Amino acid sequence: MTIKDLAELTGYGVATVSRVLNNRPNVSRKARAKILRAIEESGFEVNDNAKNLKQQRSDSIIVVVKGTSNEMFGSLVEYIQSEIAKTEYPLLVDYIDEDDNEVLRAVRLCREKKPQGILVLGGNTGHFLSDFDKIEIPCVLVSSDASELPFENLSSVSTDDRKAAKAAMDTLIALGHRRIAVVGGDKENSDTGRLRYEGCLESCKEHGIVFEEKTDYCGVRFSYQDGYDATCRLLKNKRNFTAIFAVADVMAIGAIRALKDNGLRVPEDVSVFGFDGLVLGSFLVPKLSTVEQSVRKMAKRSVEILLDCIEKNGSTKHEMIPFAVHQRESTAKIQAEE
Repeated sequence: MTIKDLAELTGYGVATVSRVLNNRPNVSRKARAKILRAIEESGFEVNDNAKNLKQQRSDSIIVVVKGTSNEMFGSLVEYIQSEIAKTEYPLLVDYIDEDDNEVLRAVRLCREKKPQGILVLGGNTGHFLSDFDKIEIPCVLVSSDASELPFENLSSVSTDDRKAAKAAMDTLIALGHRRIAVVGGDKENSDTGRLRYEGCLESCKEHGIVFEEKTDYCGVRFSYQDGYDATCRLLKNKRNFTAIFAVADVMAIGAIRALKDNGLRVPEDVSVFGFDGLVLGSFLVPKLSTVEQSVRKMAKRSVEILLDCIEKNGSTKHEMIPFAVHQRESTAKIQAEE
């Protein structure tokens, strides 16, 4: 009989059984009693060679963060750290570039660090389809939906990006704006960027607005500087827009600075709408209108799901966290145009 057999017999995860065998903490009284009883009844004996090999696997959990300038991910990491701190698991945080392959990075970390589980912040469906089958431990994709991916060890916790982006555009249109520029993400490398773009198109189509991608859209990285540069490029296109929807608050903040540097007022000349609900947006002048994601709840559920999979062989889960639309000082009503 192996540790895996004990896990199946008791209904607890391999990690939990291992902690009982090694007299480690972070095991409930009920679980410890059931596992010890199963060990006694089955006559299980620890194989010292196997035990030494097993101890090469760490008790750590790894967070892979896709992008170094996205402050929403920074907030997510803080909340995840707070949740993991309540457990006995060491937490390792690994940042990669926004354009890097997060799954291949996770594969490498599994080989080098041998963690119990992985949280991935930000993802590309193509990367998962190509390479995730190399990962056997439980994983949770955070902020992107993995419900359509065929992996039994991959869960996800996210916001409905398409629906939330549509809600932001609908709000601008309800204020009378019909010429709206979009500062978006990379639609090819980011599921988030693609889905939020699709939400913009859906809103425009529903309201009979023609959206010209070549002049009305600028896809860039998730950062203040890229939001600034994208807005400057949109202004150079000579497109006479009355509002900007930026698919991340960091982009929106960069856009507001670019508009001011080009002699335009927010919201008197151009309204600006963001996405994420960063705390910083509430302290800007003007206060940023935004779609707020519940980052704290997203972090909490991601950790809970991962621990359930690690410790109890929990089933894969895919959850959507509700969003809220906040119309604040950076947007204003204008007269509807013919």
